Amino acid sequence: MIEAFIPVSGPDQLIQLFGPSDQHLRRIREAVPAKIHAREGKIRVSGDEAAVLQATAIIEQLKNEVSVGGVISAEFVDTVLAGLTDSKATGPVEMKVDVQRAGVSIRPRTAGQGAYIEAIRSNDLVFCIGPAGTGKTYLAVAAAVEALRQNQVRKVVLVRPAVEAGESLGYLPGDLRAKINPYLRPLLDGLGEMMDFDQLKRYMAEDVIEVAPLAYMRGRTLNNAFIIMDEAQNTTVGQMKMFLTRMGANSKVVVTGDATQVDLPPHTMSGLIDARRRLLGIEGSEWVELSKEDIVRHRLVQEIVNAYEEGPDAR
Repeated sequence: MIEAFIPVSGPDQLIQLFGPSDQHLRRIREAVPAKIHAREGKIRVSGDEAAVLQATAIIEQLKNEVSVGGVISAEFVDTVLAGLTDSKATGPVEMKVDVQRAGVSIRPRTAGQGAYIEAIRSNDLVFCIGPAGTGKTYLAVAAAVEALRQNQVRKVVLVRPAVEAGESLGYLPGDLRAKINPYLRPLLDGLGEMMDFDQLKRYMAEDVIEVAPLAYMRGRTLNNAFIIMDEAQNTTVGQMKMFLTRMGANSKVVVTGDATQVDLPPHTMSGLIDARRRLLGIEGSEWVELSKEDIVRHRLVQEIVNAYEEGPDAR
């Protein structure tokens, strides 16, 4: 039996660490067989050595999140627990993506996400494949905002193929722009979390940030730009070739997608899957594969992914 003491700055920090009605504390106790109590401005952790080390590492990571202005959600606690109680984990990822907005601290939460950010910073062309909830698009948008703020690029272009996911665009109300906007909304949502609304509106008006359907890329050359294509599994082979050849001087391209959620017509080859066969190993490019262990959305997302992988008769 050993014990460790973790200082806290006051009652407010303790409430943030333990969560409303101690819900974060209960999750930690369920995951790690250590005794955890608050006493005299410190958190006391006791138990066998392995449990104490795990619990201490978890609490220290939560403290770090609080110190940079982050709000600790139940999902964040689950992510930390998954990383530090998994025997294959490499520990917390310290890398940070600088988006320079008060109250926003964006960091990879898993080793896989850390490798993804490192690949983006080290290569001009990065492909990222992974299931829903792994942060493929969000981290790419954060890296693009960082590059823009640091004057590494002059323009950010966010692209999505407007492919019907089991529904027909023709039945949606409105003109073409109104029909396409829902496909681009996830990209705008990510941007909205990383910069003030007025600044985002100004950047879009000045064409510093462009959010457009894939079809609008034909015939263009994009220089000094950070270009992201999301939902790339829904491109055809021809569309993928068209998009990748838009890349101009001093530009960076990130392509993201989930190969398990292809919405193309039957017997149509996905441009993302085809690109992996053709382009894997090209110097200056890198492929990153995220897995269900990298999911950082609501904990149920990971359970849902597991259920679909196992099939309908697995439970």
